[in-house]
Amino acid sequence: MKTLVQDILAAHGGLDMWRRFRHASATLDQGGALWGLKGKAGVLDRTTVTVATDAQWAAHAPFGEVAARSDFTTRRIALLDADERVLDSLDDPRRSFAGHTLETPWSDLQLAFFAGCAMWTYLNTPFLLAWEGVEWEDAGAWDENGETWRKLIVRYPASLEVFSEVQAIYVGPDLLVRRLDYDVEIAGHTPGAHYVSDYTTVSGIRIPTKRRIYPRQPDGQRVADLLVVSIDLSDIRLS
Repeated sequence: MKTLVQDILAAHGGLDMWRRFRHASATLDQGGALWGLKGKAGVLDRTTVTVATDAQWAAHAPFGEVAARSDFTTRRIALLDADERVLDSLDDPRRSFAGHTLETPWSDLQLAFFAGCAMWTYLNTPFLLAWEGVEWEDAGAWDENGETWRKLIVRYPASLEVFSEVQAIYVGPDLLVRRLDYDVEIAGHTPGAHYVSDYTTVSGIRIPTKRRIYPRQPDGQRVADLLVVSIDLSDIRLS
């Protein structure tokens, strides 16, 4: 890794420290316009998420009143009951989003796929910069919120299930992540600007507890009066 990424990972607690853990979990309180737009208002308003740090896996428990938990992996999504029996599942779930726009309603499995993909990526950032096959380049300075940030263009390999192959990460003067950009391909390539804040330290790792996602305009600015998703994290644990 080049010095910039090494410095970013060090600011978040360091890659060696992160690799001591196999799972990250948190209580989620979620809001924003997206859930109702997709016909899934209230399902994941308050739940617990757990993600793996060494493989692509995530679970939300409970998954509303539908299932005891979800089970997200790179090429499969499933809903399980309290005895870990599969209630419903779908292989290669990304294909089920063909032709979707931002307004297309989701099935329960599609919601589980979106939520699992999202939270796995979010909770593993910025340590995904050290993941095998992930490439990045320095895109220079970016001024926002009265600060000068550093922008990185990140390219993810086909071996990972992410919202878009090419994304961006912005870090502040302290090298903590301030913002993520991506195009949600499974929702009509909708461009998002995802802001993180209110960092806390958990077992030596710096983790943001607030996430706010807005539409992103062609010039890179957010549409600040339209909150697509809000996520507040509490009771964060690394194990």
